[in-house]
Amino acid sequence: MDKDAKIASQINKLEEKYKNSGQDLSSYLDGLLYERYLTYWDYIHLDTLLSLQIPRTHFPDEEIFIMYHQITELYFKLILHEQKQIVEDKSQDVAFFIEKVRRINSYFKALISSFSIMIKGMEREQFLRYRMALLPASGFQSVQYRMIEFYATPLENMVHLSERDSFSSANSIEELFEHVYWKKGATDLETGEKTLTLKQFEVRYTPRLLRIANQVKDSTVYQKYLQLPEASQCNEELISALKELDLNANVNWPLMHMGSAHRYLAREGKEVEATGGTNWKDYLPPSFQKIIFFPTLHTKEELDTWGKQWVDHVFNPAKEEYKE
Repeated sequence: MDKDAKIASQINKLEEKYKNSGQDLSSYLDGLLYERYLTYWDYIHLDTLLSLQIPRTHFPDEEIFIMYHQITELYFKLILHEQKQIVEDKSQDVAFFIEKVRRINSYFKALISSFSIMIKGMEREQFLRYRMALLPASGFQSVQYRMIEFYATPLENMVHLSERDSFSSANSIEELFEHVYWKKGATDLETGEKTLTLKQFEVRYTPRLLRIANQVKDSTVYQKYLQLPEASQCNEELISALKELDLNANVNWPLMHMGSAHRYLAREGKEVEATGGTNWKDYLPPSFQKIIFFPTLHTKEELDTWGKQWVDHVFNPAKEEYKE
């Protein structure tokens, strides 16, 4: 097909496309004539993106703190993007499933390795000062991470370990939601009073989280796996990818948080509270929470020792801080 014939064919296809939608091709062609060329900075809204870092103090490292958390939230959005595709897929295509989980693992690995920015990339004294201007804001309030958990596994697996045996899928989403593990992380253990951090979070996001939990009640990533044909469930590549995801999300990522918290909040023989008042020493250790997205994929020994798999190549930066 020569060039003119190719262009004529493309115009005919465009005409058919807009005809089917009740639109006039001529108007769209006029629009193309008037439209500016697309630039990189306009496409990604670069100027807007770079204007979103607004420190509340004069300490230079606060800008690092802001950007790191904004980048983290973008990675969370990438993870959710892949999870939603798994949840909505009806093909039961194992290759599709594996590819999506592989992508999620790559995002988590990037997040885990990036924590060296938090652990070694800021001055502790600056942090301890500018953090006072951030109260009661806390990374605890990341709704996207809660969404990642809700998309990953049934809500009964998110109940706090001390109460988990008392709940099952027979309980309503609303009942289970009241007992999710992270709520205890922002509750005074003596008085039972919720921190302002948790109260603000619940007011802002409870309706959205309940809607999502009900929406994926029977179609979380774990349930989509359990709904696969038996032969597909036995696929070693898929099992390995899902187990890796469990460790990335529920062991390696929390351990890196612990390294950062220890670096800034627990040195020089005195403990400093987190900005949101969370019980970080009880909330962050994965062996205390035992959050496991895909429990039937792990051996009894793996379940019994959950959170004690200190992966050296991941946790070395944090371990160096522990030695100080």
